[in-house]
Amino acid sequence: MKAFKLSLLIALPLILSSISGCRQREELKRGEDFINVTGGKVWYRIVGEGDKTPILLLHGGPGASSYNLNSLAALGKDRPIIFLDQLGGGRSDHITDTTLMTVENYVEQVEQVRQALGLRSYYIYGHSWGTMLGLDYYLKYPEGIKGMIFCGACISIPLYLEGVDSLLAILPDTIQAAIITNEKNRNYDAPEYIHANKVWWENFVARKLPWSADMDSGSSTFGDAVYKYMWGPTEFTATGPLQDYDHTHMLHKIKVPVLFMAGEYDEVLPSQVKYYHSLVPGSKFALIPNAGHLTTHDNPEQMVKFITDFLNELEN
Repeated sequence: MKAFKLSLLIALPLILSSISGCRQREELKRGEDFINVTGGKVWYRIVGEGDKTPILLLHGGPGASSYNLNSLAALGKDRPIIFLDQLGGGRSDHITDTTLMTVENYVEQVEQVRQALGLRSYYIYGHSWGTMLGLDYYLKYPEGIKGMIFCGACISIPLYLEGVDSLLAILPDTIQAAIITNEKNRNYDAPEYIHANKVWWENFVARKLPWSADMDSGSSTFGDAVYKYMWGPTEFTATGPLQDYDHTHMLHKIKVPVLFMAGEYDEVLPSQVKYYHSLVPGSKFALIPNAGHLTTHDNPEQMVKFITDFLNELEN
């Protein structure tokens, strides 16, 4: 009898955890709505038929939206997938108040969303700027996070900019000159600069042509004010507060499983993402073939497979 009681006491936390997880997933009603956060309202949508641990998606930018992550809805056959447009872009309130445009404020915004949804056990997916946000959020609010998926990780902006220079050097001389000269003169409307920027995008950002309707929607709802203040005028030049962001020294503090991914032709060099991977004990790395930075656009099928395999390994 004593042995039975002891076994029951050992098993009870696992049973309660399982019941709590099921209750949480039942409370995550599918559909879309808005959540009040500091500075305005943010849009979210929950899809998925499965009942496994949910994934909260943090898009890139800053100032972008979750449109370019729509292909990750395929993960919903196993679990709830939570799409979120961060404040300042997409379907959320657009803002001009620069006091709201800080990493710290966006971290608190994610926490406000988590509380509003009642998330108690979940994964985080971050892309580009979303990996910075996801890392900083985890470091402050780790409870309940079961694992993280970082794609096109920008953990060090100085390192990223070094990579941009190395990629620029392999483009034709005319393209290099158009970018370098017009960046220096801040002449972003010059026809030759617009053409060169398109060449960059088609090589290192979104290689699959034609670009999708999600790309168009993301572009038309882009939060320029947030991007230009926090980052800068273009992908090539960082002038905002993020220009000095480098949290590589914090990666060793991650205590949950992490999957790092990069596109084969990513503007965030795969070698840089492998470096971040090396700093997180036990993490995994996956290279997405035939893809630039927007891997969800270029090769979503392979992305979904890598993520599914990673989560299945954790959960089985």
